[in-house]
Amino acid sequence: MKGKKGLLLVNLGTPRTSHPKDVFHYLNEFLTDGRVINRSWLKRQLLVRGIIVPFRYRQSAKLYQRIWLKEGSPLLIHGLSLQKKAQKALGEQFKVLLAMRYQQPSIQLALEKFQAEQVSEIIIFPLFPQYASATTGSVHQKVMEQIKNWGVIPKLTFINSYPTDPGLIQAFCHRGRQYDLESYDHILFSFHGLPESQIRQADSQGHCLKNDCCQKLEKSNQFCYKAQCHATAQAIANQLNLKEKNYSISFQSRLGAEPWLNPYTSDLIENFAKEGKKRLLVFCPAFVSDCLETSCEISIEYQELFEKFGGKKLQLVEGLNDHPLWVEAICVIANRL
Repeated sequence: MKGKKGLLLVNLGTPRTSHPKDVFHYLNEFLTDGRVINRSWLKRQLLVRGIIVPFRYRQSAKLYQRIWLKEGSPLLIHGLSLQKKAQKALGEQFKVLLAMRYQQPSIQLALEKFQAEQVSEIIIFPLFPQYASATTGSVHQKVMEQIKNWGVIPKLTFINSYPTDPGLIQAFCHRGRQYDLESYDHILFSFHGLPESQIRQADSQGHCLKNDCCQKLEKSNQFCYKAQCHATAQAIANQLNLKEKNYSISFQSRLGAEPWLNPYTSDLIENFAKEGKKRLLVFCPAFVSDCLETSCEISIEYQELFEKFGGKKLQLVEGLNDHPLWVEAICVIANRL
């Protein structure tokens, strides 16, 4: 008789509280990951612990405080609700757990629970639709590090990416249709940015970031984060019947002086306002759960930027969080593996 299948939903992470000391610990763990900042161990430690975190953690704590809920971290609250609903939908054949790559609940604890329950298979389901070394790659590496010394290693299935999964696209479209799309001057698909160096590192063909190679997802760039982002945005736009001239794709949340994926969301928002556009609708399809980058960076900071240059309303399309269509999409993916 086989045991249950273990389904591990993994998101990036969140501070334990919005207090500066907890944000300090979170940022140190997050930014010293070699897949996040790709430098030698010593240079990374000096940069993160000596410069970035000491100068940023108090300001980051203030930003977390602007979105923190009475019950705690929005990312964790949405994640736990998603776990509970996915468990109910999948039934007794599955054991569904939630983990964070950084901080709690930890990947290690979740894997130990699976081990104790003697699950017959473990499915690692990163909550990042598009593959990036700094997110999905880091999650997969952490799982392998934790499990490598087990006496018995069960069947492992690592989900790499699902940028155009029909259920995912349907769920984002449903969120978007809650708004009168025609009442907006432009629609923006804003994805989390990455350093261009990380994109090139994933390229084995030598043509990365040249000649608009990311515009179409195909065999040669199937693992390219930027190409997957374009594929997600185009799939949503096609299903919503958006004209190409009425939407744009951009990248947010850059850190440091080196070139990141462009165009930058902040630049486009400023330009749209200067062009006389008054109403923007913003999707964030790299984030399935609302978090600091959506609820604060988009809804608050970019709203203020838009108003500064003459715009009026910048409306965020909420994340999928624990929406029934997203729960259904997760179940379909898990059941077909």
